[in-house]
Amino acid sequence: MGELFKDQVVLITGGSRGLGRAMAEGFAAEGAKLAIVSRKIEACDAAAEAMRAAYGSEVFTRATHVGDWDDLDAMVEAVIAHFGKIDVLINNAGMSPLYPALTEVSEALFDKVVSVNLKGPFRLMANVGDRMMRSGGGSIINISSSASVTKSPNSEPYGAAKSGLNALTRSFAAAYGPSVRVNCIMAGPFLTDIADAWDMEAFNARAEASIPLQRGGEPDEIVAAALYFAGSGASFTTGAILAVDGGSH
Repeated sequence: MGELFKDQVVLITGGSRGLGRAMAEGFAAEGAKLAIVSRKIEACDAAAEAMRAAYGSEVFTRATHVGDWDDLDAMVEAVIAHFGKIDVLINNAGMSPLYPALTEVSEALFDKVVSVNLKGPFRLMANVGDRMMRSGGGSIINISSSASVTKSPNSEPYGAAKSGLNALTRSFAAAYGPSVRVNCIMAGPFLTDIADAWDMEAFNARAEASIPLQRGGEPDEIVAAALYFAGSGASFTTGAILAVDGGSH
């Protein structure tokens, strides 16, 4: 176990599973204190128990709806009350519900996708980033998607929202520099639990034809990028959008 992030507080939305869980474990292994939030407190608590057992981590959990502005503010207050600070914010929570046709995308579904993937991260960056500026600095990492820069069949609202997150990354880097660094990991297709619903035979055929590395990513393959952006090695890096996508964009 390392100590690169000893006594640093890392807040991860959607941190109970998938890429969020992998990043949480990566920071836990380096001595960080964690705030793991998602909509399901049971999943957060289960992840927290696993990290306490494996790494001896101090972990705060809270059920939080990332699309709810007021709930986000209350969550940040709760994290600050528990730890006294936030050093690293990772906007990881996202959603991309399926729909049979573009004409079947309801206003409610569209608003939900934009709320979770764009509105929530905006509010967290504004709230937490301002606190970081007033307390000496910090690092914000947004988790975007290769759908933000390519055509995104069957996930058009998601791709548009993630494109907006790319734009917010650059804008907040300018607004909150020099003390707060804001960067983005543009993730490609990762084999997290959402892949359970995929037709893997069809996916593997597409991957071999269109992804230079010819496969989907494993969750732990995003961890090094997050540790880099959060750490001192990235002290001259802000406003960057790093593709971790097997070359798929």
